[in-house]
Amino acid sequence: MSDFVLDLGDPRAEVAVAGGKGASLARLAAAELPVPNGFHITTSAYRAFVDHHGLGEEIAAAAAGAAGPQECERAERAIRALFADREPPGEVAEAVLAAYAELGRPAVAVRSSATTEDLPGMSSAGQQDSYLGVRGDEALLDAVRRCWASLWNARAIGYRAGRGAGREEPALAVVVQELVDAEAAGVLFTADPLTGERGRVVVNAAWGLGEALVGGHVTPDTAVVDAAAGRVVSQSVAVKEVMTVAGPEGTREVPVPDGLRSRPVLTAGQAVALAALGTRIDELYGTAVDVEWVRSGGELSVVQARPVTGTRYARVAKEAAEWNDSLRGFYLWTSTNLGEALPEVMTPCTWSLVRSFIGDTMATSQLRGHPLCGVIGGRFYLNLSFSSSAAEALGSAGMPARADLVFGTLPAGLSVPLLPVSRWQVIRDLVPTAVRMIRRIRTNLARMPGYLAAHPALCRSLRERIAAIEDPAELAALWRRELAGRFRMSCQMLEAGARSGGQTLMSVPHTVRELVGEADAALLLSGYQGDAAGLASLGPVVGLTEVAKGRLGRDDYVGLYGHRAPNEFEVSQPRPAEDPDWIDRQLAVLDGGAAADDLLGERRRERAAAWRRLVSADPRLAVRVRRKVERWARVARAREATRSELVRMFWVLRAFVVRAGELTGLGTGPWERPGDVFFLNLDEILARLDGLDGLDGDRTAEERIAVRREVFERFRALPVYPVLIRGHFDPFRWAADPARRTDVWDEDARVPPKDEISGFPGAAGVVEGLARVVASPEEGRALQAGEVLVTVVTNIGWTPLFPRAAAVVTDIGAPLSHAAIVARELGIPAVVGCGNATARLRTGDRVRVDGERGLVEVLTGLTAESQKVDSLM
Repeated sequence: MSDFVLDLGDPRAEVAVAGGKGASLARLAAAELPVPNGFHITTSAYRAFVDHHGLGEEIAAAAAGAAGPQECERAERAIRALFADREPPGEVAEAVLAAYAELGRPAVAVRSSATTEDLPGMSSAGQQDSYLGVRGDEALLDAVRRCWASLWNARAIGYRAGRGAGREEPALAVVVQELVDAEAAGVLFTADPLTGERGRVVVNAAWGLGEALVGGHVTPDTAVVDAAAGRVVSQSVAVKEVMTVAGPEGTREVPVPDGLRSRPVLTAGQAVALAALGTRIDELYGTAVDVEWVRSGGELSVVQARPVTGTRYARVAKEAAEWNDSLRGFYLWTSTNLGEALPEVMTPCTWSLVRSFIGDTMATSQLRGHPLCGVIGGRFYLNLSFSSSAAEALGSAGMPARADLVFGTLPAGLSVPLLPVSRWQVIRDLVPTAVRMIRRIRTNLARMPGYLAAHPALCRSLRERIAAIEDPAELAALWRRELAGRFRMSCQMLEAGARSGGQTLMSVPHTVRELVGEADAALLLSGYQGDAAGLASLGPVVGLTEVAKGRLGRDDYVGLYGHRAPNEFEVSQPRPAEDPDWIDRQLAVLDGGAAADDLLGERRRERAAAWRRLVSADPRLAVRVRRKVERWARVARAREATRSELVRMFWVLRAFVVRAGELTGLGTGPWERPGDVFFLNLDEILARLDGLDGLDGDRTAEERIAVRREVFERFRALPVYPVLIRGHFDPFRWAADPARRTDVWDEDARVPPKDEISGFPGAAGVVEGLARVVASPEEGRALQAGEVLVTVVTNIGWTPLFPRAAAVVTDIGAPLSHAAIVARELGIPAVVGCGNATARLRTGDRVRVDGERGLVEVLTGLTAESQKVDSLM
């Protein structure tokens, strides 16, 4: 068409002329693949603009020597100003607008295409800007000029400098295409991103345009397709909260309509069709590719394709292995207890902080290289082989009596493989650290009252100080000087609170049950929150009732509970107090449910009657039981109070990481999309604040982030893994197995499946009701008063839902888990730690929940009907 504009499929549109993205699209268009119509604005047009205005020397001077974050940001601001007030030369503008007119002047996507982009050796994809929903001549020229300027944004300057490309003369082309008003979009990989296995096509999909997915704002659905067989081998459906849509002034993010959030974006047939389209592109390139696609009116279009190198697969596979400690040895792992604290896949930043927490709260975090805790597919697990080996060597000092109250009981046939270490090695390694721990606990118990009283105000002050810091080095210094020590103190206070009574938390409930029976034990062991509702787990729902009745101010409620959330140890997730609408949503949950204070009042009367029965039957036994219960209550309150303050400290840690991202251009700054800072670990963040790229000299921070995000998103798209894992576990092969189990996975396959839905008696009582199976507290808002809440695991973020439930049933849990404690306090029957409840039950099933015997029976509904059919076959 001209030196400045080429048709989309023009064979002259090579990398030097059309940039990496443009050259790829030209190749796709020439092969008659479904690519939206458009044209290229060539690198000659960019150079003509720079030459026409004499900007070359000024750009070079501004960018010279820029390497650190602040230097690169200053260079970006200076260069953007050079581009902002200058118009494209007349001949360039005429060529662009003529091509736009020939296209019909529709709404278009205007995307940067750098000469260093989408290349196997130097992939700078995503560094430059793109604009969607551009309409009209003036808006198009403005978007093109802003794309040109983005060649010199801070992230791109730093990237080129880090790769030794600072002295080269980069150039930028622009691709203009009709904007497809997509109802759905996504990315597909023609080889498994984690293993490099060819023919195993992985398709991610979300509603709306693709920007919410690519930007990491939404978890996509994932389908894995066997390309040769033309069938879906596994599929997971995510809850999709937001979507990107086109508007008159560009694009915007909006909430996904309620009816679509949990609905699959793709049918199996559509996933197979996408895999076939990806295979065609794979064959065209002669290598594995990742492809961005959109769907409009049922028609599929390709908007981008990139070759993927073997090096990338190797890095992703290595990263995935580092997120899977089940590969380190033959162990038995459990997510009970830990799965409540961290119920989702962790970001690398959070995992680095959790590792520090483990080191400060456990007598030892490893034994001869064998870990006490670990991460499997990004999720938090405890190594029962470690605990059992310690118990074997040390007796009750190694594994407290009735540890099943915390970690659950093992199914028949599942043995615990012991660590390959001698008894002498265990004693020599663990005893000295245990002695130091006991001394530390005694010291911290004396400090605990002052710590609990002062800590909320201290954390508020720390967050304010962090927000006011403007210099990255000063923020790093604050961490080393103060924050690290405060974090360690909060960890050790939880250690003291949880261990202050020795085996009290686990031994007393067992003893009381043996003495008075399950039903009365549940009553006698409730009410230990005190008259002021001091039990931290119950505080949010009691406080909400007080707010609703006007007895507690909203600001006071935020101060007390604004740090508690469903995934409160994950620092990438905002705290509830950061959301101005949080309290209103919480109050809405209370509507239709019983008032918490009414439930507590009824429980108080039942408990008093239980004490009267015990005193009347055996006064001396009653005195003995009361002493035990009161001691247990003190330890339980200390455990919950110190945990609440540790969570408050994690809010401070989140504030630190967010500010680090802002000051270094990661996360909320101009370099990366939000959240990227959370894909660096703590040491890497500190290095970045110190002006270094990180600790890995072979890769830039950008490359580490891209690989880790890819692994994170793949793990997050999978179903929740089994509660118990024995041996070397592959999350993807497990997820692809149509007969997968959620209660246990055993490499030796020795554990027969459970015929019933059973678990721990969490809270006594028998009720019948309709099941409501939900995956998150947000989904739980659909819970109707009198229904049975069925979910994988609950924690304090779920507490406001409990008064609406007739009963609670969980996959993960034990008698000391959140669901059991809160249900017992409110008098709601509960069965916890079933392992298979969410797999066996469906919303609408009528069930009977026996909280005293730990049984759930399906009476009528879809599940009952399917069981009848199975029995006839």
